[in-house]
Amino acid sequence: MTTDTTGTAARDGDSRPGGPADSPFIRACRRRPVPHTPVWFMRQAGRSLPEYREIRASVPMLESCRRPELVTEITLQPVRRHGVDAAILFSDIVVPVAAAGIDLDIVPGTGPVVAEPIRTAADVERIRRITRDDVSYVDEAVRQLVVELGDTPLIGFAGAPFTLASYLVEGGPSRTHAKTKALMYGDPELWHALCARLAEVTLAFLRVQIEAGVSAVQLFDSWAGALSEADYRRFVLPHSTTVLSGLVDAGVPRIHFGVGTAELLGAMGEAGADVVGVDWRTPLDVATGRIGADKAVQGNLDPCVLLAPWPVVEAEVRRILEQGRAAPGHVFNLGHGVLPETDPEVLTRVVALVHELSSRRADQG
Repeated sequence: MTTDTTGTAARDGDSRPGGPADSPFIRACRRRPVPHTPVWFMRQAGRSLPEYREIRASVPMLESCRRPELVTEITLQPVRRHGVDAAILFSDIVVPVAAAGIDLDIVPGTGPVVAEPIRTAADVERIRRITRDDVSYVDEAVRQLVVELGDTPLIGFAGAPFTLASYLVEGGPSRTHAKTKALMYGDPELWHALCARLAEVTLAFLRVQIEAGVSAVQLFDSWAGALSEADYRRFVLPHSTTVLSGLVDAGVPRIHFGVGTAELLGAMGEAGADVVGVDWRTPLDVATGRIGADKAVQGNLDPCVLLAPWPVVEAEVRRILEQGRAAPGHVFNLGHGVLPETDPEVLTRVVALVHELSSRRADQG
C-alpha cells in the first residue's frame, strides 16, 4: 500500500488519517463510525447548475464525456459549490457501449438512441470487448480528478447489464420495456448472451476507473424496477452479480442502485454490493430490513421535495436521517437524480443541514 492520498488509497480499506479512504463517505460505505453522515447527490454534476449549462452550451453530451478537461471541470463544480462529501465522475452509462462499437447518440430531450437495436445473436457479436485504450479519455479524466480532489473521494460508475440491454433492445428509452421483455421471455438464450457480453463490458469499464484511482463505484440499474422479483432473479441478478463480484478484489466500496425496486431490495442486496441505494418510495429503516444488516444504505430524499418550501425540505431531511440510523452505514442522497429545475442553493443548504444534524448527534454519542 502506497502513501498517496488519491483514490487508490481507498482500495484496501486503509484507515490512516487523511485521504479518501478515511473520508466520511468511504467510512459510511464500510459501515464504520463517521463524524457526520456523508452526502452527495446523483446527477449533482449537471443540469441544475448554471455553470454546467454554460460549459455544455455548444458541446454534445457524448463529446463532453470524451474530453478529459471538460469532464474534470464538470465533476468538480458541485464539490466547489455544495461542499458534498464525494464527487461522481461526469459521464453517461452508454459511454462504454459506444466504445464497444454500438452506433448511438444521446439526443437532447430524449436520451440514448441506438441506430440499429439488438435483435439477433449476430447483433450481440457486434458488441466488442473493451480495453483501457477504448476509453482512454475516462482513464485520463479520473487521474486528473483524483489529484484535484485530494481527500475528497471520487465515485466511478457504470450502467448495469439489464438497463444497458433495455436501451439496446428498445433502441432508446421506454416506459414499458415491452421489446426488452419480449426478448427476455421469448429467447432467454439470446437474452443471457446479450447480458453476459454487457457484463464483460461493464466490468472492464469499471476496472479502468478503479485502476485510474476512483475510491468507490456505483452500478446503476435504473430500469430494474420494471421487473418482478422472480424475473429479476432469473434474468438480471446473475449478470449484476458477475459485475459486482468481479470487483471484490479491487478493494473499493461497491454501490448498487435502481429505481422502483422496493420489492427487489433483498435480491439486489444479494448481487454483491457493499451499499444498496434506495429510491424515495421505501423508508430507509424498512429498506434495511429487506436488504440485511450487513450492508450500508444510500438515499433517499424525493428529488421533488427540493422544489418545496424550505421547512418541508428540512422536515424530510430530518426524517431520512432518523430512518437511516437503522442501517449500519448511511450515505445521504436523493432517491434519484437532481431535477434540472432544482435551485442549486437548496442543495447547498441540504448538505449543510445534513452535516449539522448528524454532527450534533455524533457529538452526543
